[in-house]
Amino acid sequence: MLRALADGPSTVGELASPYTISLAAASKHVKVLERAGLVKRTVQGRVHRCELDVRPMHAGLEWMRFYEAWWNRRLGVVEGSQKRDTAPTRSRATKRAATAVAPVKKTGERRRRSP
Repeated sequence: MLRALADGPSTVGELASPYTISLAAASKHVKVLERAGLVKRTVQGRVHRCELDVRPMHAGLEWMRFYEAWWNRRLGVVEGSQKRDTAPTRSRATKRAATAVAPVKKTGERRRRSP
């Protein structure tokens, strides 16, 4: 129904016609949308004309944008932490080989290899 109202004002009967619901059920649904602040209804005789009010949707959209940014920041922290935790580490044998003493040919002294 909200999608239909996005195209312009409609009567309750027009809103109900695409669905297999009674006019009374459609009217109850419109009342729920009215209480949510999404629909404004005007009555002219027996005709109930409904119009979409998008202001509450904008408030909801702002709320979603705030939490989207918040979750993106939090997930970025988690992702960075995960990358640090899964970074390849050198084995003990590799560490020992990196710090092993290598002979120097000319003087007979031993010197440490740089890592």
